[in-house]
Amino acid sequence: MKHLFKAEAKWTSNQEDSTKRFYSKSHKILIEAKPVLNVSAAKAFKGDPELYNPEDLLLSSLISCHMMSYLYVCSQNGIEVLEYSDNAEAALEVSPDGSGRFIEVTLNPEVTIANPDKIQMALDLHQKANQLCFIANSCNFPVFHNATCEVK
Repeated sequence: MKHLFKAEAKWTSNQEDSTKRFYSKSHKILIEAKPVLNVSAAKAFKGDPELYNPEDLLLSSLISCHMMSYLYVCSQNGIEVLEYSDNAEAALEVSPDGSGRFIEVTLNPEVTIANPDKIQMALDLHQKANQLCFIANSCNFPVFHNATCEVK
């Protein structure tokens, strides 16, 4: 089964910047029936630090997809998740020629569950969630997990 996703990028030259050596990196991403995303390059790459950048969005996609996959596998295994948070990091390596790539991502999910007897299973299910995550399956770099679990 295939699903098709569409997005549109819109960029316009800022006329007063046209004599500068670099073009503005700020642009808009439009997806039908959703709010416009105002995007730029990361500050390190001469972008607007107040806007989202592709690196932010890739890391956010991984966090979100892993969480949704994790909640799915927990529901399949009778684990009641009460809270979920993640403070993830992505390492980007830039080559001398200006190209670059992510070399790894570390997710740090903190999960709170209802049943103390299921803590180990809740921790183990992060691996299954990673196997199901569409975004992680699309990456050519390792995605590590430093998960914690507590009971409330």
